[in-house]
Amino acid sequence: MREKAVELLLNLRATLQLKEPEEEEDRDFIMTLSPIYLQKLEEVRQEGRQEGRQEGRQEGRQESLYSVVEKLLRFKFGSLDDELNQIIQPLSALGEEEFIPLIQQLSRSELLDRFS
Repeated sequence: MREKAVELLLNLRATLQLKEPEEEEDRDFIMTLSPIYLQKLEEVRQEGRQEGRQEGRQEGRQESLYSVVEKLLRFKFGSLDDELNQIIQPLSALGEEEFIPLIQQLSRSELLDRFS
C-alpha cells in the first residue's frame, strides 16, 4: 500500500509541475513531495544496479559452465566437432551436478542422442 501511495503522490507531483501551479499552497505541496520523489528515484536506481549485478553474475556463471562443459568434452573426446559443439549449451544449462556425471558416464553417441 505504501508503494502505491508513493506512486500516486509522484504522479500528482508530476501533474502539478506540468501545470505550473499558481497558488502558493500547490507550490509548497510540490516542494514537500520533492524529497519523497528523490528518495523513490534513488531506490529505483539502486534496485536497477542490484539487478544488473545479479544478471551479470548469472551470465558470467553461465559462460563459465559453458567453458567447463567444452573442456570436459574436449578432454574426453580429444576434439570437438560440430555435433559436440551443438550440445555444449544444453549440457551447461543443467548445472555442474548433472552434466559432469553425464559426460563421464555416457558415450559420444549417447550424449548426442540425449542432447541433440
